[in-house]
Amino acid sequence: MNAIPLVVLIVALLLVGVELGFVKAQLSVNFYDQTCPNVDAIVTGTITKLAEQSNVVPPSTLRLLVHDCFVEGCDGSILISSTATNLAERDAPDNQNFPQAPFDAIVEAKKAVEVVCPGVVSCADILAMSARDAVVFTGGPFWNVSKGRRDGLVSNAFRVAGRLPQASFDTRLLADNFAQVNLTVPDIVVLSGGHTIGVSHCNQFTDRLYNFSSFQQTDPSMDPSFVRTLKTQCPQVGKIPSTVQLFDVTTPFVFDNAYFKNLQQGLGLLFSDQVLFNDPFTRQFVNQLIASEEVFFQAFVDAMIKMTSIGVKTGTDGEIRRDCTAFNPPTVFKDHS
Repeated sequence: MNAIPLVVLIVALLLVGVELGFVKAQLSVNFYDQTCPNVDAIVTGTITKLAEQSNVVPPSTLRLLVHDCFVEGCDGSILISSTATNLAERDAPDNQNFPQAPFDAIVEAKKAVEVVCPGVVSCADILAMSARDAVVFTGGPFWNVSKGRRDGLVSNAFRVAGRLPQASFDTRLLADNFAQVNLTVPDIVVLSGGHTIGVSHCNQFTDRLYNFSSFQQTDPSMDPSFVRTLKTQCPQVGKIPSTVQLFDVTTPFVFDNAYFKNLQQGLGLLFSDQVLFNDPFTRQFVNQLIASEEVFFQAFVDAMIKMTSIGVKTGTDGEIRRDCTAFNPPTVFKDHS
């Protein structure tokens, strides 16, 4: 990856900071203090209960938030179900391997909130809080989620292509992709640390095992024993694309900095994971996060706050959905004259 001139990087970060500062001014940790003061506790209680029932809930809920924010901004558009007249965002090819669990979790959290505070809290805010709770449940850091997002009015599958980072991306492609939503190279490394929990499907990394390049069948940066294990679980002939493998082979259900330590050992599952250590420019950030879990946790909190400010709708934009899976029906005004 080509080094970014320091002066250019500083100017870019200052410009992003100005824009994000404006967004943060519209969002507030205390946004629902008067209208739904217990919303955080309600959401946390629901997500914790569901996470205790299924270890799929925490990582998939975190991933759901990322996929939501990168497409239309953090507006809950990924939660919309398709209809006969609209193929929604969640049914785009890049989203089709999502389990149902995180969608159900957000619906349950919304129902719990609606009992106490009907028509007040957006699905976008509930998703942001739920992802935070998923991280905390697995041992990660807590942060106060700023609120005030409104739910978007657009959810189309065709708008997803080209907006989400791909498993095959190198650091330059990752940088270009994240730059579209005003996230930096350090943000890429830190947010990739979310892969310390969760799984990926075989079809996201089998090229690294069987068809890496015209010169090498297997990616040489992978640990040989790791390759043998993956080939057993994801055979070249008759492989099932839905078969999954843990991102973190050491502490797969704990939110910690083991993901970065694994990269150091050639145990990154996706090409886009391992390349963060292979590339000298991003390796410096990986090494900082290997050295201190506390540094990783603080950096992750900062990056999540930044990411959840992407393209938010506030004020009179969007709506407060009654049902997270469907847009509100149009309001019909009756003429009583």
